[in-house]
This record gives sequence, C-alpha cells and structure tokens, in this order.
Amino acid sequence: MKPLDGIKVVDFSRVLAGPMATQIMADQGAEVIKVERPGTGDESRSFEPAFEGGQSAYFCAFNRGKKSVAIDLRSEEGREIALDLAAAADVIVENFLPGGMEKLGLGYEAVSARNPGVVYISNTGFGQTGPYKDRKGYDTVFQALSGVIDLTGHPDGPPAKVGVPFADMTSGLWIVIAAMTGLLGRATSGRGCHVDLAMMDVQVSLLSLPAMWWFAQGRKPTRTGTEHLGRVPSAAFECRDNEWIFISASDQHWPAICDVLALDAPEWMEKNAARVERREEVMSMLRAAILPHARAELADTLRAAGVPAGEVNTVPEILGDPHTRFRGMVAGFDDPDRGETQCLATPGRFSGYDPIEFLAPPRLGADTDAVLRSLGVGDARLSELRDKGVVA
Repeated sequence: MKPLDGIKVVDFSRVLAGPMATQIMADQGAEVIKVERPGTGDESRSFEPAFEGGQSAYFCAFNRGKKSVAIDLRSEEGREIALDLAAAADVIVENFLPGGMEKLGLGYEAVSARNPGVVYISNTGFGQTGPYKDRKGYDTVFQALSGVIDLTGHPDGPPAKVGVPFADMTSGLWIVIAAMTGLLGRATSGRGCHVDLAMMDVQVSLLSLPAMWWFAQGRKPTRTGTEHLGRVPSAAFECRDNEWIFISASDQHWPAICDVLALDAPEWMEKNAARVERREEVMSMLRAAILPHARAELADTLRAAGVPAGEVNTVPEILGDPHTRFRGMVAGFDDPDRGETQCLATPGRFSGYDPIEFLAPPRLGADTDAVLRSLGVGDARLSELRDKGVVA
C-alpha cells in the first residue's frame, strides 16, 4: 500500500511543471493517466538530452510511472472520451492558456457538473485573471519577471538564471501542494474545487526574504554572488587546486573559524553586525586564509569544530556521494528498451507504507486501449476510433 493508492489523476499538462507534479503523485501510488496528442505526444518527448537510441531523457525525468492515452482533442469524439476520463478523476492537472480547456469543453464548470468532487488545477503562467493572463512564458521568463534573475549572479557581473528550471520545478511542487490540500478539503467538506495556480505567483511568493528587506528598510536587494546579505561569513571560498567550499556561520561559530584558520582577528569581528558593515575587510582576510587549504581536509576540520561547511560539489560528485547513495536518491527503473535506467528518487519516506517502486515512463499511447476499455468502450468501437485517428 502507498499513500495515494486509490487516487486517480488525469494529466493534461505538458513539458515540466505539471508532469513533475503528477510524477510525484504517481510515485506515491496515484494512478496517473497522461493525455497526449496522437503522433507527437508531449513535446518534451523530443527534447534533449536523449539516451542512446533516441528516447528523451528529459521526458523520462518527469513522466515515469504513468499511463499514456493518445486522444485527439480537436475531434468531438476525442473530447467526449476526455470528458469521460475527467468525470472519473480525483485530480485534474492542466496547463493550457486561460480559456483553452473551456474551448475544448473540458473546463472546470463542464467537468465539475459531472464530477463535483474533482480537484481541478489550472497551472498557467500568469493565472486566470489579471492584465498578463494571456501572455505565454517559459521558466526563464518567469525567473526574469519575478526578480529572481536580478538577484542571481555576482555584484560586478550581469544577472544570471538559476542553474536548474527553478520556476518550473517550484511550480510543480505547488501543484502537488494544491492537489493534496484540495483532496484534504474534499474529505472534510465533500466538495472539490478549482485551483488557479500561476507560475508567476509562485515565483513572487518565493521572494519572502528579499521582499522583507524592501518592506522593512526600503532597501533594494542586489546581487551578492554566493554571499548572504545579512551574514558574514556565508559564501563560497576558493581552496587549493581550484576547488571551492561554502561556509555559513554565525557569531557562535566565529571563534572556531578563527581557531581552524589560525586567524588573529580583531575583537570587533566577533559580532556579525560589524562583519556585515565591514564585509570586504572580513572577506579578504578569510579568502587569503582559506586559499592554501585542501578543500576536503578543511571541510572535515570545520565540521568537526561545529562550523556549518560544505564542499561546492559538481553534479557527478553529489550523485556519487556516499550519503546520496545511502539515502537512495539515485534510483532506477527497468526500461523495456534499455533495461536498468538510472533516475532521481522522490524525497520523503513514509513509515507504514510500501517503498516506492520506480516504473518506466510510458510509450506514447501505450495504455489507450486498456484505459478506454475501463470506460466501457468495446473492441469494435476502439477499432473505429483508431481508424478515424481519434485515438492512437
């Protein structure tokens, strides 16, 4: 048994945020039915990087453990099938532009008329209302508009995007939060709901600390590289052999830092407020003291002294890290073409439930027949729909 056993999710979303969210739900036991276009499917099926043989690793990263149903939503018969699917769902996730699902006859009003308990999540760029609601956007556009890119990078350099699809992935997490909140609300009220979840709103909500600098002091936050606006030291420092270490410390850690680095620091440096005020003086002293050290040895020594410190790992380093491996964060699934294929696990371990079994992402339309049969569609009708190109 898994936490979401018995929950049915119909996923009309594409590319990243929605598929990431529904994959998390699939990992936890939900039945996720991914509705795709016949012939091409989710456009991320063609995205790089790709495994040998051509299958998109991008698609595999966000679509494992789902069922794929290929339905032509441009046809009336296809829309009727999709509405039948939606009528049996606990959760619906879609990321069409506002009004897009309504034009297909699959909007919240149409679905909830047949399925009043449905939790229907519309994940759009700018929401269902507002002056920007009809704008299109991608992850980096939302990073830019929200101020995240302006806050990222070094003070003397240009703005930079976050190194992962930050807006997409944080929005994906909020889709899961919305789905679970809606389901919990349904359990107490007996009613479903429509969730208007804008990626732009998610990004603005993440500005909580920079916003407080503005709200409290009228101070515009600026790029600080790896440094913290309100704490010194909290930054990446270069070590010997061009390796880097991150040290984040408060006043209680300062004496241990001075001891490990053999610093003859003046008394005024004992207080963080003074270190922040004279940031460059403190940072210059620390950079010079840290540079001769080997990263691994220094990190171990600082941690042994109780100082929060960590190596600045590359992706291969952290994927091979013994703690990462021990925690099972590098997992795998059995792919019908390649065999054992590595993937990243979903974090969170729930006591009293079966462990997660990671399953391969579906081939396009692999489950069309089985899912339609579960709706009562007979073999003759299936053949007719397939001949018409309504399903594939």
